[in-house]
Amino acid sequence: MIVRMWEAKAESYGFADLITWVCETALPEFEHDPMHVSSEVFSSTDHRLVVISKWRNNPRELPEPPARLIARPPHSWDFAQVDR
Repeated sequence: MIVRMWEAKAESYGFADLITWVCETALPEFEHDPMHVSSEVFSSTDHRLVVISKWRNNPRELPEPPARLIARPPHSWDFAQVDR
């Protein structure tokens, strides 16, 4: 299992639109992928949006959000579960 964390800092005026874009445009693009397990979306009070997606293998990138909605390019990191 690979977990991908995607984080974007929204422009304050574009925060609600970025949430809508992630939930209605970006995530539906890969939710049908057989390698996709699940996704969760989180927001913060400082206009950050985080998507945590779980993949069986080969995680896909979220598409680039509309530039007018973000304060800087999004970042993403992949994680693997630690056996303990």
